[in-house]
Amino acid sequence: MSINQLKPAEKGEVAVYTPYYPDNRRKYLAHAISLYKQKSIEGARYIEGGENIPFVVTWNVSILPADITRCRMQFDGNQELSYDTTMATYEFVDSLIDVLLIYHRTRNVDFSKNFYGKLLRYE
Repeated sequence: MSINQLKPAEKGEVAVYTPYYPDNRRKYLAHAISLYKQKSIEGARYIEGGENIPFVVTWNVSILPADITRCRMQFDGNQELSYDTTMATYEFVDSLIDVLLIYHRTRNVDFSKNFYGKLLRYE
C-alpha cells in the first residue's frame, strides 16, 4: 500500500498517542499510526549529488506508545548494509510522521536526518 492510500487509524488508537506530540504534528498522527501498523516500508535515502539508495525498513508493532519498537533497515538489498535500532514506539511513530512530511514535500519515501542519526548511532 502506498502512502497516498493510507486510511487514518481509528480515533481510539490516535487518542492513546496524542499526549506525546505537539499540536502541529498531531494532524499527521492518524496516518502515521496507520503506516506503523503496516510493519514495513520501502523507500530511498536521498543522496545529494548522487543516486538515491533504496531501502526496506521493517519493525515490530506494539499497542502502547511507551513500548519498545525494534526496527531494521536494509539498504540496496544488501545484508551487509543492514542496521538495527530500538526506540520507544511513540518516537518511532514520530519518525513516521517525518516520513509523511517528507513524502508530501518531495514525493520520496525517506526518513529524517534525525532518524538516520539514531539508526547509525550518530547522536
